[in-house]
Amino acid sequence: MPDGSWFCNDCRAGKKPKYRDIMWVKLGTYRWWPAEIYHPRNIPTNIQHLRHEIGEFPVFFFGSKDYFWTHQVFKTALLEAETRFKEIKQKQEAKEAQENSRKPPPYKFIKVNKPFGRVQVYTADISEIPKCNCKPTDERPCGFESECLNRMLQYECHPQICPCGERCCNQDFTKRLYPETKIIKTPGKGWGLVSLRDIKKGEFVNEYIGELIDEEECRARINLDRIIDAGPKGNYSRFMNHSCQPNCETQKWTVNGDTRVGLFAVCDIPAGTELTFNYNLDCLGNEKTVCRCGAPNCSGFLGDRPKNSSGPAAEPKGKRIKRRCRKRRVDGKKKSDDECFRCGDGGQLVLCDKKTCSKAYHLSCLNLTKRPFGRWDCPWHHCDVCGKNSEAFCQLCPNSFCKAHQEGALRPWPPTGQLCCMETATSPFIWSRDRLRYRKATNRMCSTTLHMVFFRR
Repeated sequence: MPDGSWFCNDCRAGKKPKYRDIMWVKLGTYRWWPAEIYHPRNIPTNIQHLRHEIGEFPVFFFGSKDYFWTHQVFKTALLEAETRFKEIKQKQEAKEAQENSRKPPPYKFIKVNKPFGRVQVYTADISEIPKCNCKPTDERPCGFESECLNRMLQYECHPQICPCGERCCNQDFTKRLYPETKIIKTPGKGWGLVSLRDIKKGEFVNEYIGELIDEEECRARINLDRIIDAGPKGNYSRFMNHSCQPNCETQKWTVNGDTRVGLFAVCDIPAGTELTFNYNLDCLGNEKTVCRCGAPNCSGFLGDRPKNSSGPAAEPKGKRIKRRCRKRRVDGKKKSDDECFRCGDGGQLVLCDKKTCSKAYHLSCLNLTKRPFGRWDCPWHHCDVCGKNSEAFCQLCPNSFCKAHQEGALRPWPPTGQLCCMETATSPFIWSRDRLRYRKATNRMCSTTLHMVFFRR
């Protein structure tokens, strides 16, 4: 035993003792002795009437039932403590096994999204489905580690269009190529889903499947445009729990003209790890659901923004050093772009009056009939959500966002690495030699907002 003062790991972690816990107890100059914490109702009456302070609790010493101290009694106490510990452990294991043996709440297992009411599943014409440039001789053509153009644009290849045919590895949604998973009972979080094999970063994990609900039914449930409800019907993805530091993320893909939601790994996931993703819930009303993910950056409640644990620690105010910034001189006049920032074509353009902005636009692209009067700042400098000054800018279109709405609004564009908004990332593109050009969407689902709703299991 250590000399002097010593604190166990439970005390350092702030864990309080509980009734029926077996622990080592030291009184005065006597040696450490194994004991069990008893409830005051289970001790003799004379012990109950002894003077004690608030916060003290009775303990039962193994072996020394008559408070007699001998070496043989100490050995007997160790044997009794070991036997009692095994009994409690067996009861806990039996209780956990009973909990794990229970089946999840009843639901109808489905493999594809089921339309509800007047909702329709859209199917595009084969001539409208984009074709990639992958070669069938590649090791894994169109795989998640390849440079498949359709995969970069989050389009699933069609077997009749893709030059790789049946060897194409970009048909995970259609073929339902999910890694093997298992439903488990998690401590404090209900049911969960774990992977039974290693999953690589960027690999397709599962599709979020449920009921497709129209606007009328949507108003009755959560008042959104279109949602996927995995409560009464769904697949194994409905058991994935929320986490403020998840190992999976949701991506909106276009599969045969219809919009689908897939779950992809954001890091390498070892076998036996629970699969989680950020629900990104919107809180309606004053009630909040406590988050039990246990992540270091946990926000505490579902729907709140996770804490920034990866950033550098804030410096004390007294130790901050002010840095002198030299102003650079700008020689000459401001240079403006020769092409419209929205459509990419030239012609007569309207220039932004902001000194640091070189963007130019057609009047038709701005929905204007005549040039704006006075000083004019282009739409790139105003938040698309609230109209305030923007701090996060899409590099491929005029969309921008303020500080309050920039969270998760931008993502890297795979071909160039530029930051772009979700609207640009999920829009159909045609790859040209000089730049990416917008192609008019023939499917109205491309402009439909897609939401997911989660219910307690």
